[in-house]
Order: sequence, then C-alpha cells, then structure tokens
Amino acid sequence: METVVLNPQSGPALVWQEHPDFVLAAKPAGMSFHTEGEVPGVVASLKRFPRGEYLHGVHRLDRMTSGLMICARNSQVAAEFGQMFEEGRIAKYYLALSDHRPAKKQGWIKGAMQRARGGNWRLAREGDLQAVTQFFSFLVGSNLRLFVVRPRTGRTHQIRVALKSLGAPILGDDRYGGSPADRGYLHANALCFDWKGESFRFLMPPGEGALFQECADQLPEAPWDLDWPV
Repeated sequence: METVVLNPQSGPALVWQEHPDFVLAAKPAGMSFHTEGEVPGVVASLKRFPRGEYLHGVHRLDRMTSGLMICARNSQVAAEFGQMFEEGRIAKYYLALSDHRPAKKQGWIKGAMQRARGGNWRLAREGDLQAVTQFFSFLVGSNLRLFVVRPRTGRTHQIRVALKSLGAPILGDDRYGGSPADRGYLHANALCFDWKGESFRFLMPPGEGALFQECADQLPEAPWDLDWPV
C-alpha cells in the first residue's frame, strides 16, 4: 500500500488529493467547520472547489485543529464514510504538543465524556458517551512533549480532554488549560482506510505553528507503524 504524503501549506481550506468518490482537504488551524458570521468555514470554503462541485464533509475537526479531512463527492458516499467512521474502520492519527509532563508516557485513556461548565467536557468513570484514546509521547526539545494520538472513538473534544486528564493540556488550548501559544497545537496527521477493495494511506505533516516546525525532524514518518497497544 502506497503512502500519499501531502505537502502542508497554510491558508484557506484546499483540496489536496482527488478520487472519483472523495477528496482529501487540508483544514488550517483557526477555521471553523461552519461559517461564523461573515467568516466562511470549511464547508463554505470547499464549495469553491474549482468545478463548482458540492462536497460533503463527513467528519469534523475542532476550530483549533489543522489537518486532513475527507470530503465525499455525493450524498451516498458521504453516508458510507459516515458509517465507516462510526464503526472505527478509518484509522486517524493526530499530533499534539504540550509543555507539561503527562501522568504516563503511553497507553490508553478511557472514560465517559460528560458536559462541564462553559461548554467544556470532562472524563468520568461512568456514562453513555464512552471515549477511547491511544497515545505515545516523546520528549522533543528541552521542555516539550510530542503526543502521537489515535482516537478509537469520535467524541467532541476527545483528544483535548484526554490529554488534559493526563495533566498535559495541549499548547494553545486555552479552553482546557493549555499554555499560551501561537496556535492550538493539535494536527490531524494521517488517515488510513479501505475503499472499494483499495487501501489508502494519507499523511500530511503540520504546516502551521512555530513549535511544530522546530521539531519537524522528530515527527513520525509512519504513525501507523508504532507499536500501538492492543
């Protein structure tokens, strides 16, 4: 299976890779999924696809998060991809940076997502919205910790809450206690899935954020090859 590496750039959401059924789009940090006021979101930006084609976003990234998104080229494909995400048949890998030492260096983070004050979320022992996250962390530079994260469920703010629960909130994530930074340091780095008998593997390094650039030579080239816990 060939890995398609997409060159990162900053700026408006752009389509990077085309397939007859879907496209891969790059979302910049700071862009909302939906339009807010007069500021176009990801969906509105992708409507400007060169052929005037309407694209369906089949999963979301938080406003602070940059990286890869799959967009379907018709409603039937969108429904099929939505089911694949729900059933965990699309592997997602994220990169995050924190300036705090985590309670543990790798493993699982499991719990139930519960609403907290101010629109935040927290992890609890019991509840219906179970969230399961796997991660590795590595020391980069003098005081930064790089997290390679694989969410096994798709809950709102899941990775941000998971890392906060370890005592290592993401840099720039002021909602969950992260230290101030030039951006929220969470990036959707890779997507792997099978579609109509063909296997796909897409990778896009982060293109925004001074601290991501400082540790660029320490980012994993193949996050799926790490020894993920089973």
